[in-house]
Amino acid sequence: MKKNVLIIGAGGVAQVAAVKAAMHNDVLGDINIASRTLDKCQAIIAGVLEKKALKRPGLLAAHQLDAMDVEATKALIRRTKSQIVINAGSAFLNMSVLRAAIETGAAYIDTAIHEDPAKVCETPPWYGNYEWKHREECERKGITAILGAGFDPGVVNAYAALAAEHYFDSIDSIDIIDVNAGSHGRYFATNFDPEINFREFTGTVWSWQQSQWTANKMFEVSRTDELPVVGSHKTYLTGHDELHSLSANLDVPDIRFWMGFGEHYINVFTVLNNLGLLSNEPVVTAEGQEVVPLKVVKAVLPDPASLAPDYAGKTFIGDLVKGMRGGVASEVLIYNICDHEETFAETGSQAISYTAGVPAVAAAILIAKGEWDCHHMVNVEELPPVPFISLLNRMGLPTRIRDGRGDRALTDEEMRSLRPVSTRLGVS
Repeated sequence: MKKNVLIIGAGGVAQVAAVKAAMHNDVLGDINIASRTLDKCQAIIAGVLEKKALKRPGLLAAHQLDAMDVEATKALIRRTKSQIVINAGSAFLNMSVLRAAIETGAAYIDTAIHEDPAKVCETPPWYGNYEWKHREECERKGITAILGAGFDPGVVNAYAALAAEHYFDSIDSIDIIDVNAGSHGRYFATNFDPEINFREFTGTVWSWQQSQWTANKMFEVSRTDELPVVGSHKTYLTGHDELHSLSANLDVPDIRFWMGFGEHYINVFTVLNNLGLLSNEPVVTAEGQEVVPLKVVKAVLPDPASLAPDYAGKTFIGDLVKGMRGGVASEVLIYNICDHEETFAETGSQAISYTAGVPAVAAAILIAKGEWDCHHMVNVEELPPVPFISLLNRMGLPTRIRDGRGDRALTDEEMRSLRPVSTRLGVS
């Protein structure tokens, strides 16, 4: 059993994680929040206290930390006696925070794949470039490290594992579809860190097709789906974190990620990109100042956390899985609908942050209880999916399923009745 949580980061995802961790502090113990900006950590704590989110009286503390400093991070982990670290900060921090967790023996959870600030859309598989290089060390030291435990990556990986284990004899394709059908009322903004957001779309789009990596350009390939609740949406083939583990861990020839974009977003993005304003290469101004265009754009755009009060509408994220069951072609859609206004009322954050933050805390709870304390490095699809999905049902991210039996809530009762029909199709 592990206790005491250190949340690194002070953005929207960290805010959600703090509120949800407080709601489960009887299991998780002390809750510490750390980032470079102490004021932001203190504001999150003030919000938790204002909402009376603590399940029982307990420690809730803020700390100033440069998480790129491994020694400082190690010292904070030890000082706070944190046995679980939730990395809810920038993807640039992953390797530093992971190193600190490994060296202190703390369990590690993150919500996105590591990124090198100097590289964009590296050669796949991305996990192989960074995190997976530390698998042997985690195994040797008995360190639990759960990679990509947000929604996508994270919950969608669990959906894929559930489908592979319980709904199909063989899978032909997994199409992960992410649509934000909400509106924040601003002229233009990104729903999470603009620097990370734009980097996803300015390089090569990598997808797993015919059992090999396939390269496309952004907005080159699209599809239209009739989706539950949010209706008909056009989505675009996009490179994304979960493809890089699912392609290695599941024997599925086609795994793709599709994201919805409005025409306005595409137009503004295209202009910014064509002007070179999304470049991460430094330029020198006429006054002799060196600036990185992408960082300037980030500085002038709204803080994603500031969008929450005005956000309305819903998000859809799910896995459309096709394959064979009992010699018959089968299709299953496993998905979640999340409401921006409801998540703001509960946590003070919009649904994009909510869908990333809640699963990370669910993973922490499962580690604390021993169900996911696996003592090695894993991606979410390598862990039992039912406890995770069941816990999320109770924590505000209910799962639904659409198949030949209709569209319904995926209840604990139904999941308890499931019997394995495969061994996760070649999970490693």
